[in-house]
Amino acid sequence: MRRARLLRSTPFRLALSFGLFFIVALLVAGAIAYGLMERELARAIDRSVGDTYSVVASTYSSNDLEDLIAAVDTYSALKNAEDQVFLLLNERGEKLAGNIRTSQIKPGLSTMPAADLGLGGNDPIRVMAGNVGGNSLFVGQSYRETDAIEHIVFASFLWASGLIVAMVIVGGALLAGRATKRLESIERTMIEVSGGNLACRIPVRGNGDDIDVVSTHMNHALGRLSSLVESMRQVSADIAHDLKTPLNRLRMTIELALQRQGQSETVESLLLDAREECDRIDATFGALLRISQIEAGAGKARFKSLDLREIMASVAEIYEHVAEDNAQTLELKLQASVPSIINGDRELLTQLFVNLIENAITHCPAGTRISMTLTVTDQAYLACVSDNGPGIPAEERELVFRRLYRLDKSRTTPGSGLGLSLVKATADLHSAPITLKDGRPGLQVCLSFPRI
Repeated sequence: MRRARLLRSTPFRLALSFGLFFIVALLVAGAIAYGLMERELARAIDRSVGDTYSVVASTYSSNDLEDLIAAVDTYSALKNAEDQVFLLLNERGEKLAGNIRTSQIKPGLSTMPAADLGLGGNDPIRVMAGNVGGNSLFVGQSYRETDAIEHIVFASFLWASGLIVAMVIVGGALLAGRATKRLESIERTMIEVSGGNLACRIPVRGNGDDIDVVSTHMNHALGRLSSLVESMRQVSADIAHDLKTPLNRLRMTIELALQRQGQSETVESLLLDAREECDRIDATFGALLRISQIEAGAGKARFKSLDLREIMASVAEIYEHVAEDNAQTLELKLQASVPSIINGDRELLTQLFVNLIENAITHCPAGTRISMTLTVTDQAYLACVSDNGPGIPAEERELVFRRLYRLDKSRTTPGSGLGLSLVKATADLHSAPITLKDGRPGLQVCLSFPRI
């Protein structure tokens, strides 16, 4: 089963495809190289035969045939007839010297079968024929050495091709095996996730290859999915828990109104209380719906270039007097003297800073100093809202972003526990990481908006 899966795997097929392409390229290149080598060897034989013919012919002088005969006999005695052939015929066609029998050979260079020259073997002979002082001189050389060289090269090429094919198959199997194991780990992870184990993650080797990149993005997606599912579970539990009290109050108010109505007492105040309680419940569900829409990316359609500096200044201007009425101070410190341009939704960003300022004003005592700062880095605009109030315990700083979550000390103050949840959703929509830091004393909320 595993072998069949390996053969069907994409890495193995890619390795075979590239191997086949390489082998075809090797065959084409080898055929060209073999043809060039064969041509050069043929030229080398022609040069060798021509040089030998010239040396032998140079021994002849006018009316002195003895030196030529002696030269032909000497070369014939030194050379094997199957490798080099020599023949000297007089004007009447009688053999004067040589190691082959008389034959009809055309003048110039020609290729003769060994049998036509009275030799054994199947190797053809390259022969040069010419006239020297009225005598016919024949000098030839066998193709045996060149054929042997060509055979060796051809055999080497076949062995190399076979070795390459084997290496391609083995290498492809090894690479495919490694890739298949990693793909199997991805498959197992997705099976675990589909089975409900949202904490399962794909192993990452850290070598930065394409599978690692895909695995990292998938892990981020799984983390996002896990957080959304956990958020939905938490929201369901928090709605059931936190909205139970106002619904009970609403029910008690209605029952009390019914009792008073039966006793002919006025119920106007109770109806007003019930309406106010309904408004608070409606506002809570409205905020939950708005957060869900933001998390779904609905606000991105309204993104445009905005001046972050201008938005913070307008919020600070509005809430400066609100802070003064609460015996607090609100300061605005903008490092940037030029527009700080980002892509975003003005309404959502305004609500974000409004929520942060209102949280500080609501949960900090009189005399608290609240500050809004904007600093510029090479990659981002860092917007912070700080105060020197009681702050948030370190163990609860991540929990406050949960929907309907409220600190124990803030349960007596008005609110639904959705302000920071909306802040977090808006920050994520704008790709602005948000961090809560200890202001020593107080709390510092910082958002890093990417520059454009």
